[in-house]
Amino acid sequence: MNPVRIFISSVQKEFAGERAALRDYLRGDALMRRFFEVFLFEDVPAADRRTDDLYLDEVRHCDIYVGLFGNDYGSENAEGLSPTEREFDLATAEGKYRLIYVRGTDDEASHPRMRALVRKAQAGLIRKRFNTPSELVAGLYAALVDYLEEKQLIRSGPFDAAPCAKATPNDLDPERMTWFLRTARTTRRFPIAEDASPHELLEHLNLLDDGRLTNAAVLLFAKQPQRFLISSEIKCAHFHGTEVAKPIPSYQVYKGTVFDLVDAAVDFVLSKIALSVGTREAGPQAPVRYEIPKEVVAEAIVNAVAHRDYTSSGSVQVMLFSDRLEVWNPGTLPPSLTLEKLRQAHGSVPGNPLLAEPMYLTGYIERMGTGTRDMIRHCIKAGLPEPEFAVSDGFQTIIRRAHHNETEREPGEKPREETREKTRERILALIAADPTISTNELAEQIGITPKGVEWQLRQLKQAGRLKRVGPRKGGRWEVVEEV
Repeated sequence: MNPVRIFISSVQKEFAGERAALRDYLRGDALMRRFFEVFLFEDVPAADRRTDDLYLDEVRHCDIYVGLFGNDYGSENAEGLSPTEREFDLATAEGKYRLIYVRGTDDEASHPRMRALVRKAQAGLIRKRFNTPSELVAGLYAALVDYLEEKQLIRSGPFDAAPCAKATPNDLDPERMTWFLRTARTTRRFPIAEDASPHELLEHLNLLDDGRLTNAAVLLFAKQPQRFLISSEIKCAHFHGTEVAKPIPSYQVYKGTVFDLVDAAVDFVLSKIALSVGTREAGPQAPVRYEIPKEVVAEAIVNAVAHRDYTSSGSVQVMLFSDRLEVWNPGTLPPSLTLEKLRQAHGSVPGNPLLAEPMYLTGYIERMGTGTRDMIRHCIKAGLPEPEFAVSDGFQTIIRRAHHNETEREPGEKPREETREKTRERILALIAADPTISTNELAEQIGITPKGVEWQLRQLKQAGRLKRVGPRKGGRWEVVEEV
């Protein structure tokens, strides 16, 4: 898009500091620089052209007029008008978006003609007062953000609630909407009738913005969502080793609605990991057990799809290695959550609330913030280390795999018990030798991740075999002698 042109009008000498502060801020701030281009006469090279003509020509071509009014009125022409007043009058006649800032708490020291100009501006505009350049910068920033929202160049609300450009009801899939109604009624007792019209469904789910389809509506029900939101696809890769390496044995890029993406990615992972089938001793249906519980795989992928940042050009990535499953999405945690809180009881804070609600109604996600804790519980029950969560250039979930030959036990046998006990004995031996040893040092000497060490330490403390003396930093471990 073409930048929004801002013209700053004032008596140059009186407002030299303020003009420079505004210029530097508008050109230095990432958001302001992305949308706005500021004009200052001080930056224009010398030219054989009348100053007044240059100023007025810039006013005609600007989108926003910013007037700084103070004490001085400025030099007057034959009609008794200063350049500042002429620029204001032209901006008014041209219907420009005008923002007026007056320095000082009152106008007692101002030139009489400046006081008259302030009154003229006050008649049809809201004017703001300021005392320092920093106050001026803060006031203009807030006003320009309001301008961007008013012009729908940015939104303060979530991305999924914004209207999706060019998408129409004809781009939606009636069969997908019928499936949603049937599934939501069965799963969560959704109150809308199964034969409800598409418009009724969209209205009930708040998926319309002044009659236009929102981004959430497209992600949920469009025939081809990626026509409008290119990066909403999901990329899945399978590597035989522990690192990303080419050639990639299996690589798929899935497109479709968020429901299609989750189903396809979960099937991709389950088709690549070990599967064991038990006996029918407990009933007519033989139990099936994946090396990584299906619930854990699904939760990791659903979280990535539902909570990702859809304004990013990145796509959700699902990568299966010989020792782990990694699920990455372009996004981060909301301010109210931390990585540690994900392991505790916490509230549900969806980044895309209009997208999360229909996924809840169809049983893909839960509302209560229990997903990550359920993943931890299922991993422990399956004999796996707890999932690892990390935030760097996006949000990452890492799930450690069981060793291949450990997936062939009979159902009901405790998995990895011997291996885990050996690991704990090594941890206790290292701590006995050095009670101040760190988690990272333990991980390096044993050959597992720091998160894996933390999990083992918790198990040892719960079993009464280990205790912590002193603070987390600066304290020491103490091995408890067995009675």
